Amino acid sequence: MSEIRMTSEARTDYDCEAIGLPAERWGEAVFKPGDHEIVMEVSVEEKVIVSIMVDEDAMWKGTLDGLKSMLKDAIAKG
Repeated sequence: MSEIRMTSEARTDYDCEAIGLPAERWGEAVFKPGDHEIVMEVSVEEKVIVSIMVDEDAMWKGTLDGLKSMLKDAIAKG
């Protein structure tokens, strides 16, 4: 059996939740507000890699440290 290297959870305001979903290499969450699709993928290979996609035309992919840095910069700029 494969090694569990990551678990995930999903919760909504309808008191629905799924917890402890195991993953060896990657996990993905998909949200569909209206005609849009928002996807977040986390990969746990050598480094933690995060991908965020909005529809077909907007995507960011990088390391977890890179995402944290980008978010800190955005907060600092206000």
